[in-house]
Amino acid sequence: MSQEILHCPQPFLLECGKTLPQLQITYHTYGTLNAERNNVIWVCHALTANADVFDWWKGLFGTNFLFNPEEHFIICANILGSCYGTTGPLSENPESGEAYFQSFPDISIRDMVAAHEILRQHLGISKINILIGGSLGGQQALEWAILQPGIVQHLLIVATNAFHSPWGIAFNEAQRMAIRADHTYHLNVPDGGRKGLKAARAIALLSYRTYDTYSKTQRETDLNRTDNFNASSYQNYQGEKLVNRFDAYSYISLSKTMDSHNVGRHRGSVESALQQVKAKTLVIGISSDILFPTSEQRYLAQHIPGAIYQEIDSFYGHDGFLIETEKLTQLIETFLAVPVAK
Repeated sequence: MSQEILHCPQPFLLECGKTLPQLQITYHTYGTLNAERNNVIWVCHALTANADVFDWWKGLFGTNFLFNPEEHFIICANILGSCYGTTGPLSENPESGEAYFQSFPDISIRDMVAAHEILRQHLGISKINILIGGSLGGQQALEWAILQPGIVQHLLIVATNAFHSPWGIAFNEAQRMAIRADHTYHLNVPDGGRKGLKAARAIALLSYRTYDTYSKTQRETDLNRTDNFNASSYQNYQGEKLVNRFDAYSYISLSKTMDSHNVGRHRGSVESALQQVKAKTLVIGISSDILFPTSEQRYLAQHIPGAIYQEIDSFYGHDGFLIETEKLTQLIETFLAVPVAK
């Protein structure tokens, strides 16, 4: 594994019309590019993940798994607006000498893809054999396959959509309301909004899992308990976990990015945009996903030319895309066994 940083001193124009004076991209690579340069796997990560895909997608990526460094050259770049090394709200604005905080401009999925494009060209990658992502990562992969249809051979998108739904936007807005209700967020300090971020994560978990998940994993065995329930402890624990590794400013920025996702923007329609995908495409839905319901993945498969739709039956809701790696492996292996039509 290699972690590297690409420094881009040139101004980076954003879709919103604003400009970042400069850009930094932190990325990981695993394995070696082969002589034919046809073993590239590019991973687009989700909301609070990072560039170390071997850490957060174990079972699908890693030694002895389907996507391994012995066979593949694997690339994962930290997304624009995050807090794991790529330019984001806690980065220093060279024009002011201070961190951006709330002044960080609005970032779109297309901006994230434009940053991926800069890195791809820097690495001299002309073809991506497999482009894969789930959730927000799937939104990036889909947008990239539309913007650059000639470079992607296989597109694997999991638990994602063509445009973010009112339901998803409402969940994100509720989380942002929680963060903004924390007065420390408005102080523009690195640890601002921590209590709000904790609450936001607790809200998000309700969309990542399901009623049945909580009923089984947080079930009470003490019939006489009237307080300090398992589900309450779990929400607090998960909130603290995120607070210890993320920041409120990046969280708000990235959730707004997700809200703005719409492949049909300035392209006439969503359907015509999806028609531009040329890659051999596998769309995977998760039966119990309430945040990105399977109707959204079926819609993708219906309008992407030649796309194949498969569904995973999972107990874990939306988080199944990270947990059900054995089922994902089986579906992907079957899909990849059929050669790309020439």
